[in-house]
Amino acid sequence: MVKIASGSLGDSFSVGSLKAYLSEFIATLLFVFAGVGSAIAYSKLTADAALDPPGLVAVAVAHAFALFVGVSVAANISGGHLNPAVTFGLVIGGNISILSGLLYWIAQCLGSIVACLLLKFVTSAESIPTHGVAAGMNAVEGVVMEIVITFALVYTVYATAADPKKGSIGTIAPIAIGFIVGANILAAGPFSGGSMNPARSFGPSCC
Repeated sequence: MVKIASGSLGDSFSVGSLKAYLSEFIATLLFVFAGVGSAIAYSKLTADAALDPPGLVAVAVAHAFALFVGVSVAANISGGHLNPAVTFGLVIGGNISILSGLLYWIAQCLGSIVACLLLKFVTSAESIPTHGVAAGMNAVEGVVMEIVITFALVYTVYATAADPKKGSIGTIAPIAIGFIVGANILAAGPFSGGSMNPARSFGPSCC
């Protein structure tokens, strides 16, 4: 049976843990900067036109590539979560303590906020694109959509990165994680926004 650890101040504020929080902050910042930046760039190039199929593909690919890089650069320091939902899943699985998980959340959300503030400054954008449920779709349907695609992401993380029996497949974990995020954005983007990541949604909503 999995034992969920509450954690201790000594462990959660050790030098290694502080490096992990900083790694999550930087990696999430870079991921959100590229992902949200791709949406801003699309709006600029199309004079704020509605998102069309080529634009959806471009945004999905940008998120997939950025997440692949973010997970890769942070994997050996913090585990490369970049996502409070992933951190929550790993807390439930006993891979990280509750206290450290909460500090991961803070680092991830701060990274997202800083990324959006930087984007707002460098692009002179009046507003940052946010996630929302599409017209004709109610909140319950949107929540179910996000639950399904977030489960797909967390399941992929467990299968390729967190499972101790993963063997050599762990080497392709960042690619698989990036691919599932890109695929889920293609599937859910026009309906629920395809977030899968509370930090990715939180940053734009604060700016």
